[in-house]
Amino acid sequence: MIYGFRLPTINPHMSGARIECIYAEPGNALKIGSKLFDLGVDLSSAFAQECPPISFFRVVLREPVFLRKLNVARGQLCELGELVALFSNEADESLSAAPVRDIRLTVAGIIHHDGLWTGNVA
Repeated sequence: MIYGFRLPTINPHMSGARIECIYAEPGNALKIGSKLFDLGVDLSSAFAQECPPISFFRVVLREPVFLRKLNVARGQLCELGELVALFSNEADESLSAAPVRDIRLTVAGIIHHDGLWTGNVA
């Protein structure tokens, strides 16, 4: 089966998120608990202030799958509902079919770290 990861609503005021870190590559066999991405959510358009209100989140898998295709790059801004990645049960399963459902995952808040795109681009 083919599964998708669409950027979920993490905060009701967000319009999108930035891909801060990518932890897996297409072809990787991933297990429960594997890290996929770190995301940055900037709410400055909803809550203007001197220091932009940016929160960071980690996306972690809740089922074993193969990452088949990434549609994003580190530093890229994504819109809510945008198809970010495709997964499958088998390493060589055809990607011609539409995803049957979204991948099961967990999203958790994290603090800024040196590997994030935000704050580390000259």
